[in-house]
Amino acid sequence: MYSIPWYWNFFKNRRHVFYRMCKMEKRKFNVGSAGINVEKGWYATDIETLDITKEEDWANHLLFLKVDNIVAEHVWEHLNEKDTFLANRNCYKFLKKKGVLRIAVPDGFHPDPEYINYVKPNGSGMGAEDHKILYNYKLMKEKLEKVGFSVNLLEYWDEEGNFHFTDWSIDDGKIMRSKRYDERNSDGNLVYTSLIVDAIKD
Repeated sequence: MYSIPWYWNFFKNRRHVFYRMCKMEKRKFNVGSAGINVEKGWYATDIETLDITKEEDWANHLLFLKVDNIVAEHVWEHLNEKDTFLANRNCYKFLKKKGVLRIAVPDGFHPDPEYINYVKPNGSGMGAEDHKILYNYKLMKEKLEKVGFSVNLLEYWDEEGNFHFTDWSIDDGKIMRSKRYDERNSDGNLVYTSLIVDAIKD
């Protein structure tokens, strides 16, 4: 019996994504976007369309292509230890050389106890019941370097309660829950910030 070649189903089922990627000047994925923070020039995904822990999901979208940028705002804290490693490894594999993975998560070194109670696993904040890891800059850096990334710290609190900020461009991914873009910080007080890092594939 005649069987349909594997690549026919690939192009039949995924051609809208693959062709769009081919036409993009820069290939940019917004993972776990949940339909929000969708910037022009970014391909928005959620777990129903791309499970970042599954290599085959990435391959089904991209085939042989690599991406320039990946941005994930408040996604990584929902991954357990095993899935974090898989997501980090997949992002590294499917990025181009010098490609950038920008991650923002709740900051475990934020000095405000109310903030920590809001964002910690099983905390009081919306979605916190599904949080698995409360990151600080050291932990995030360690996990990303483990799969080969170089890490630039963009926004974070240190152990002494000092806030560190390195200017960053929205070209590599706009983070709404950040010093500049979160409206809760509009009066100059850092009420809500994220730990934000760029992980670069060398």
